[in-house]
Amino acid sequence: MAQYETIRHDVLIIGAGGAGLRGAVEAAARGASVGVVSKSLLGKAHTVMAEGGVAAALGNVDDRDNWRVHFADTMRGGQYVNNWRMAELHAKEAPDRVRELEAWGAVFDRTPDGRILQRNFGGHRYPRLAHVGDRTGLEMIRTLQDHAIFERISFYMEFTIISLLKDGNRVVGALGYQREKGLFFVFQAKAVVLATGGLGRAYKITSNSWECTGDGIALACDAGAELQDMEFVQFHPTGMVWPPSVAGILVTEGVRGEGGVLRNGLGRRFLFDDIPPLYKDQTADNEEEGWRYTQGDKSARRPPELLTRDHVARCIVREVREGRGSPHGGVFLDIAWIKQKIPNAEKHIRTKLPSMYDQFLKLADLDITKEPMEVGPTTHYLMGGVRVDGDSQMSSLPGLFAAGECAAGLHGANRLGGNSLSDLLVFGQRAGEYAARFAKDASLAPVSESAVGESIRQVLAPFENGAKGRGESPYRVQAELQDMMQELVGIVRVEDEMVRALDGIQKLKERSRNLRVEGNRMYNAGWHTAIDVRNLLTMSEAICRGAIERRESRGAHYRVDYPEKSEKFAKVNTVLHKGEDGAFKLRLEPIKEMPAELKQIIEEMK
Repeated sequence: MAQYETIRHDVLIIGAGGAGLRGAVEAAARGASVGVVSKSLLGKAHTVMAEGGVAAALGNVDDRDNWRVHFADTMRGGQYVNNWRMAELHAKEAPDRVRELEAWGAVFDRTPDGRILQRNFGGHRYPRLAHVGDRTGLEMIRTLQDHAIFERISFYMEFTIISLLKDGNRVVGALGYQREKGLFFVFQAKAVVLATGGLGRAYKITSNSWECTGDGIALACDAGAELQDMEFVQFHPTGMVWPPSVAGILVTEGVRGEGGVLRNGLGRRFLFDDIPPLYKDQTADNEEEGWRYTQGDKSARRPPELLTRDHVARCIVREVREGRGSPHGGVFLDIAWIKQKIPNAEKHIRTKLPSMYDQFLKLADLDITKEPMEVGPTTHYLMGGVRVDGDSQMSSLPGLFAAGECAAGLHGANRLGGNSLSDLLVFGQRAGEYAARFAKDASLAPVSESAVGESIRQVLAPFENGAKGRGESPYRVQAELQDMMQELVGIVRVEDEMVRALDGIQKLKERSRNLRVEGNRMYNAGWHTAIDVRNLLTMSEAICRGAIERRESRGAHYRVDYPEKSEKFAKVNTVLHKGEDGAFKLRLEPIKEMPAELKQIIEEMK
């Protein structure tokens, strides 16, 4: 068996994005010895790509906003299959988490009287997103990292975790390797927090960075933890579509929040044609009213561009499929038109959307202050993930916690823009707090030598195939999986296509047992990809099985063969876990009854 080094901590955090850093700061502040493992370098987590803002009912721009409205918006956006306890805690605690970030040095944009400025965003009734231009995630990571320096936190950069270690049913650590040198490490811990983000790399077109391969969710699943609502994959309406080398890169919703409009290839604002009944009384009937809303006019109603992401994405797909798209298979997003409305519009756009201006100028040779952008849907976010307790964020396995995108519950069937960053802060803090509490009452448990040896044997097997000149390229298997998921389990779904995808995944799993890696373990990109492929196949199967079982259309999950919502699925979550034979088991779990006071809030907001 390959040699390994052992490292011990009270709390091990896997992932160094917003949720991981906030959890680490909280656990360390409570006296725990904390280790943070990151797949990439510190400061390179996918959180830095979050642009539009962090949703919190501060009421700085519109004093009608409060936690009750935010709660109702989140539940409505999630089509009421959310974990209502998480939605309640999120709405109540997000303002304190944002003010805390401000106190730690985050430099937010300001109102004329010096308060944190907030902008409009899709699905939110009032201007609610605290922001730093269109670089909010970057500022969040910078602030959390600076604050973490003052805590005694150990960071292990460019490490990949390959399995969780258990003592009976309890998670007691993790096995990983150092990507640079290929050395193995066992991390013993009293509590483990997963904060590894999403799985966008299961799809060909995605806004997600290379790290987002579903590692944490797959680790939890392989260890026996329950997953929830894996069918709910969000496709952001606006990603770049041209040139091909940048397809999928995110175009922030902040463009629409600042007045950007969507037009089809004929120049029409097509979203006025299809406004869901649920939002009829909140959505503008004309362009002028929608423009006034983006400028903070309390009497105006929101433009249709700020409807929920699932709806906007489907409308874009419809325009393209019916021949009304842009030249490269998308639609046009136009912020330059505001020159008709305000003086110095070009300076205003560059000030409010500096990253978008630079992104299109450098990557597409296009000046967004003068020309419309070509955009189309891109795989963006997973609402499902590890099933957790709403208060503590503990999974179904003792000692294992999850927070951020890899944890399910808060967002239900569809996430509202900006709720992801406040999710990271609120539940990163809670996961860190409760992991530290758990660790205080627990002890370091022994690690199974045989389990460590078996995991190492499995991840080194591709080198044996490479030495013998046999086996498949992990890049080929990954590419075929991405093409299949994009084509068969994308924005618009139908059962026979998903069954084909499931059959294809099983064939790819068989092929993945015989992957070939050449060279040695020192920063071997092929080896890294072989490990990613294993996780992506597990996650893709979970998405397919949940999507086939949920025979209705709800939020981000839209089925042509079942285009309406179903009462059968209105109050249930899909829950999956792996049985002892390694096969997925699925059940429909009734959602716990909501307290009367929260029901009343939703009724009032309707």
